[in-house]
Amino acid sequence: MRSNELLHILVSVLTISLAFTMVFTNTTELAGFGGTFVMVFFTVGLGFIVHELSHRFIALRYGAHATYRAWTIGLIFAVVTAAVFGFVFAAPGAVYIYGKRLTRDQDGKIALAGPAANFILALAFIAGSALLPGAKGVFGLGAQVNLFLGLFNLLPVFPMDGSKVISWSTKAWAAAFIAFIALMTVPLA
Repeated sequence: MRSNELLHILVSVLTISLAFTMVFTNTTELAGFGGTFVMVFFTVGLGFIVHELSHRFIALRYGAHATYRAWTIGLIFAVVTAAVFGFVFAAPGAVYIYGKRLTRDQDGKIALAGPAANFILALAFIAGSALLPGAKGVFGLGAQVNLFLGLFNLLPVFPMDGSKVISWSTKAWAAAFIAFIALMTVPLA
């Protein structure tokens, strides 16, 4: 991973963490902006990074070149929607894949990798909530954020991951979508 790509990831994570912190400190009784930022950076940042790097890792395994690039307009839009409307619409950037023509099967699996990573993180946060009930707030936020990120990205609308997954396999898309809905019904300990 090049330093330029790391910079794009860092700027994206910091910006979306700022946007989500703006929303959460306006609508909840969390312990101040700084404490909320750290919690959001951990949960949202981890979910975002693992999602994008999962796409990148699978693309590289298929022999393609893959790099994350921030989208400045999307990052600005995330902060503006948080400040003006009290919700975050984040389109911070994407993994760009090039250098090899991918099959529909490969493209679908690359697209599914991001939401699958969010699903695994949501499971880990749910388990953390059960094991460490004193940190339920952080783990609950982590579970919710990763369930939202994965489910949102599975929407079968271009350019979302779901459009590529459903184009590859309707069954795989349906199974993933249903799994997210089912996991959303699991109460946190």
